[in-house]
Amino acid sequence: MKLVKEYRNSPFAHTYSIVARDPKTGEMGVGVQSHYFSVGSVVDWGASGVGVVATQSFVNKSFGLRGLELMKQGKTPEEALSILLDDDDGKNVRQVALLDAHGRVAVHTGSKCIKYAGHETGDNFSVQANMMLKDTVWPAMALAFEKNKNIPLPERILKALEAAESEGGDIRGRQSAAILIVKGEPVENEWDDPFIDLRVEDHPEPLEELSRLLKLRRAYEIMDKGDVALEKGDEDEALKAFSSAREMCPNNIEMKYWTAISLANIKRFNDALPLFKEIFTIDDNWRILTERLPDVDLLNISKEELNKILTIE
Repeated sequence: MKLVKEYRNSPFAHTYSIVARDPKTGEMGVGVQSHYFSVGSVVDWGASGVGVVATQSFVNKSFGLRGLELMKQGKTPEEALSILLDDDDGKNVRQVALLDAHGRVAVHTGSKCIKYAGHETGDNFSVQANMMLKDTVWPAMALAFEKNKNIPLPERILKALEAAESEGGDIRGRQSAAILIVKGEPVENEWDDPFIDLRVEDHPEPLEELSRLLKLRRAYEIMDKGDVALEKGDEDEALKAFSSAREMCPNNIEMKYWTAISLANIKRFNDALPLFKEIFTIDDNWRILTERLPDVDLLNISKEELNKILTIE
């Protein structure tokens, strides 16, 4: 009867996932996709300087925080996994993978996980899956991850997820997906952890949407670098960053807007005007916002220049 209880009280997050580390940067991550609502709120866990955990199948959510705490205390992933499973009456229906900041991995696929279920480990990673259409899913994930060593970890994880889907993935189809990335070294402020935490809660094509969100996240990173360059007085580097971000996401109106504001602030007024015109044509609320920015020192131009911007048609 204990096993039945575990079935009843455990989130039904049958899925495929990967835990992985980039030996160049030290970054660690989890990627997951499932026919389950908001899979990222259940399966993926991580802490910078410690490691990552993926807990799935009939999920024991405590494995996430407890696994991280055990590794933080100095336990290896194998030791932590053993402790987690020792007091779990539902270990036969669990699937869980742990990876630490050294790249060591430990994984368990319970004997009662719904087929097809299995896992494969490699250098700095583990892939695991259950309730799959075919038993080729996790080997395809491992191969895709190993083949893409020269791209950043989040994009590399996404390649592994896409490989799983190409083999049929979850037998029920797809619904949600997530990527979580933490740093190799502890962060100064806990609220800055994780470094990347992207979730697609419910979508007909969750991996495509996750890829779009990751690309958007990268573009905003570049915009931030442009802002830093401006603070340092490197206008050329800043404009280069802003241009690169807009090329990545050409339909993102906010990136265009803050680029225009930056251009106006660095006395590139005539370069800013076409962007303002394009933005105001799409949504006139940005014109209203522009009128308010001088009051908080975010737009430092003359009254005549401000009026010229505000009267663009």
